Amino acid sequence: MAPRARKRKPAWSWRSRTLRALAYQAAAIAILVVLVAFLVDTTLENMRLRGIRSGFDFLSDPAGFDISETVMPFSASEPYWRAFLAGLGNTLRVALAGIVLATLFGTLIGIGGLSRNALLRGLSRAYVEFFRNLPLLLQLLMWYFMLTHLLPPVSGALQAGPAIFLSKSGLSFPWPVWGAGHITALIGLLLGIAAARAWTRRARLAFEEGRGAGPHWMKSVFIVLAGTLLGWLAGGAPMEVEIPERSIFNVSGGAAVTPEFLAVLMGLTIYTAAFIAEIVRSGIQSVPWGQLEAAGALGLTRRQTLRLVVLPQARRVVIPPLANQYLNLTKNSSLAVAIGYPDLVSITNTTLNQTGRAVECIAIMMAIYLVLSLGTAFFMHRHNAGAAIMER
Repeated sequence: MAPRARKRKPAWSWRSRTLRALAYQAAAIAILVVLVAFLVDTTLENMRLRGIRSGFDFLSDPAGFDISETVMPFSASEPYWRAFLAGLGNTLRVALAGIVLATLFGTLIGIGGLSRNALLRGLSRAYVEFFRNLPLLLQLLMWYFMLTHLLPPVSGALQAGPAIFLSKSGLSFPWPVWGAGHITALIGLLLGIAAARAWTRRARLAFEEGRGAGPHWMKSVFIVLAGTLLGWLAGGAPMEVEIPERSIFNVSGGAAVTPEFLAVLMGLTIYTAAFIAEIVRSGIQSVPWGQLEAAGALGLTRRQTLRLVVLPQARRVVIPPLANQYLNLTKNSSLAVAIGYPDLVSITNTTLNQTGRAVECIAIMMAIYLVLSLGTAFFMHRHNAGAAIMER
């Protein structure tokens, strides 16, 4: 006798698990909205009773203070909202540079931790254990005091290379004179990235259909570089470079970064690289040993096995925890205020002290860091989805 078919519950019935889940989520959201509204109303009422002004109208007032180091030009007569933009630019500059350097350095340390060379393996393990167990704030202070106390003054600046000077005043180096050709090169870079993504998508589809070898990162890099080069040539191929020159009192010309920026960048890079090294090491060890034996049977060298077999498979395991480290690095950059680097937190503190709008300033800072974190998470999620597709 055939088993009786189970009667399906209607979607609108309270016995439906889907309906109950939606109802619980709607109730949780409603409770959260009520709590936030109550908190905002209570805060505004208490501020009104104490005679504390509220609102974001102060953003259009002149800031009245200068910023020692900015990506974008800023003067004291400009409004507060531009000061926040300048602080955001400084935060993005150190965070993006730190992410790139920490990824490269951490990957090398992680691979070195699995080396057959006992000395290299021991040094890699010692680096990880030492730097990841020291508080980041302590490391920032350590690098800052080393740069400002151990380096010579400007008059005796160390020459680290052709027209590259390092002293207590920071690092000075040659820099191209900005012109139309650099704008077209930037446009070519963006077009090259779009073309590389389109080619990667087509190559992946062809590989899944058995019509090709699949995408390769070197070809993608070549497309991006070719787009940048064509844009540079289309803009007249500007070659003018401003060279820094050392005098008795300072180093003039070229580009320069302050010791505060160098200390923050070094601290974030070295600290985060220790965690990335462990992530890379665990990702490599997650690749089945049979894959390495198969690569050896095909005659691949150890370098070819690492580049063509191990790293592509380890990437799927590495990306999710790597995203967490990128988020941590971006948020840890807020510690730069301890050594005087004018990042977003430093600008917020100055604005708060001048205007007295504590709630508004903190809300702006929280919103900016939230957007940065969500943007980083979204980008890494897309990258993880692409890696998962390639694993099929």
